Amino acid sequence: MAVHYSDHPADAPLPARDWWQALLRGLAMKCPNCGKGAMFHAYLKVSDTCPACGEELHHHRADDAPPYFTILIVGHVIVSLVLAVEMAFYPPLWMHMALWIPLTLVVSLLVLPRIKGALVAYQWALRMHGFGGETEDEPA
Repeated sequence: MAVHYSDHPADAPLPARDWWQALLRGLAMKCPNCGKGAMFHAYLKVSDTCPACGEELHHHRADDAPPYFTILIVGHVIVSLVLAVEMAFYPPLWMHMALWIPLTLVVSLLVLPRIKGALVAYQWALRMHGFGGETEDEPA
């Protein structure tokens, strides 16, 4: 069951959350609290609450970080593979395009929700952006 800020006395510290376990659960696109419920109800739409344990997940502020990390990771992997294939086989340009463009697209689409899940879970573990139970002031 989710531990909420309102369940504790004001002077009692909240229990620590295991950020590594939360990160792994986020990479699996599961709830960072229980690891059972799905984090997303659509491709990149984070559920407001976990369907299994009820933990609130709507506090996340992933913004532009998931695409940035996706580009960083996929770019390094694909460019390394392109260079390795070019040096080993010297394929024609059309073959590079036929191979690397679809592969980059597919890998990016597979990696993006996992990175977003990991970032939301990391925010949850560190009690950022309202995940600690406190209410944040809305920007004016």
